[in-house]
Amino acid sequence: MSRTCQVCGRGTRASQSRSHSNIATKRTQKINVQNKNINGEKVKVCAKCIKTAIKRGKEISA
Repeated sequence: MSRTCQVCGRGTRASQSRSHSNIATKRTQKINVQNKNINGEKVKVCAKCIKTAIKRGKEISA
């Protein structure tokens, strides 16, 4: 359950790290998950969903 957004379901993704000689090595990209209270509920939410919730006028507190 860690590193996944409880609102949209996004999680870690697999990607490649490229060196100067263009050699690819596998790595993971983790999303920016933060603990927030949305409408009185404590949830793990990604920064993209926090931005969207503020835009739509929902109450968010730390």
